[in-house]
Amino acid sequence: MSVGIVIVSHSARLAEGVAELAEQMSMGEVTIAVAGGTDDGSIGTSIDKVIAALQKASNPEGTLVLLDLGSAVMVTEMALEQLDPIERERVIISTAPLVEGAVLAAVEASAGSTLAEVAEAANNGHEMPKGQQA
Repeated sequence: MSVGIVIVSHSARLAEGVAELAEQMSMGEVTIAVAGGTDDGSIGTSIDKVIAALQKASNPEGTLVLLDLGSAVMVTEMALEQLDPIERERVIISTAPLVEGAVLAAVEASAGSTLAEVAEAANNGHEMPKGQQA
């Protein structure tokens, strides 16, 4: 079993797209759950969706959560408060960039790495170059 990944976004389509890309890169070896948009399908976040995604991705190896914008952090923290303390201890909320972090985390998780190693790999997304360097 590998570390699970949760993608929290204000947009359901964005969360699903990031998850699709990360799943492709991990060749389907990693559980990636999404919590995108509100319960009525609008832009925003939903504590119920985050709780469901955390439960889906939860496993003894741990879960890494990647987020799009600031208020997603607050909703995720509120969702974590609803979990069993043992489950909560196995969750890391990442500050990594969403897309790059999700891809790097999925690849690292698919290699059987620990939660700390997966979180570190995701954070390396800050260093991924975008475009040509002058």
